[in-house]
Order: sequence, then C-alpha cells, then structure tokens
Amino acid sequence: MNKIEKFMEPSQPLDPYDSKLIAYIRTHQMAAKHLRLQALCHSVEDAAQAVQADKVDFVKNVCMIDEAGRLLVAIVKGEDRASTSRVGKALLIPPPRLALEEEMLELAGYPAGGIPSFGYNALFIIDPKVLEREFVYTGGGSPYSLTHISVQEMLHVNQAIVARIRK
Repeated sequence: MNKIEKFMEPSQPLDPYDSKLIAYIRTHQMAAKHLRLQALCHSVEDAAQAVQADKVDFVKNVCMIDEAGRLLVAIVKGEDRASTSRVGKALLIPPPRLALEEEMLELAGYPAGGIPSFGYNALFIIDPKVLEREFVYTGGGSPYSLTHISVQEMLHVNQAIVARIRK
C-alpha cells in the first residue's frame, strides 16, 4: 500500500464540492487521485501533516480578479506567495486584486481552502518552480480534501500559462 492509499475515509458523507471534483476527474479521465481526509487541510502545513508528505509537494491556488471581473488562478509552490504585480505583468494587464471568499465560491464553484488547480472556468497561471516537481498535491474541493496529480496532467487540463508569478 502506498502513502496515498492508506488514509481512511471520514465517516461523514462526501461533501458536494468533493463529489463535483471527483466527477470532473472521472469525466475527463484524469490521472489524479482525490483524497478525503480526517483532518482539516486549510494550510500547507496542515495538509502536509495529514498526508505525511513534505511541504514542497504542495501548491497553492491564489484566486485573483482582473478589471474585467475574470477569475485568475495563480498556482505557486506551497512555500511561495503569489504576486499580483507579477501576475499583471505576465498577462499584460493592471495588477489584479485578490478574490474574496464569496467570489471564489461564486466564480470557481469551490470554497476557500479547497480550491483545486483545475475543473472550472478561469485563467490559470503556473509559476515555473511548480514544474520542478513531478507530482503535487492541490485542493480537493473542500477543506478536508486534496488531489494528488502530476504537474503535466495539471498543465494539460487547465491549459495554464507558465510565468514567474511568485514574490
């Protein structure tokens, strides 16, 4: 049994956001593993502890809104911070603003703390440091879930732009 397969499913039923992401993964026949955990994984540290992985194996999805109201998702390594000014420069637009939690739910369809790196209408920008990893953990739809996915699969499914966006 590998490290990912050994986590027990919580006794409560699946969150509807988890179900939606699982359906997306299956529909698109993605090589990704959805993990429903006992522990809250709202931060990189919590998530790393929950799956007994290193923090370098995680990405954060920082949601931003541009002047046109479009959702932008800056994907950076778990230890990095996304820069609104670098996102703006990469897209040749004024710096976007950080999205509010309500906007994340409305535009991405997932709550803050569970936002995945794919599966909804947004412009995805991936920092090149993310490409240094073969596999990463990203949001799984809810604060109690993660998705383990190859970086190449993530790039393919979200049709991301690769640009330096970390601070």
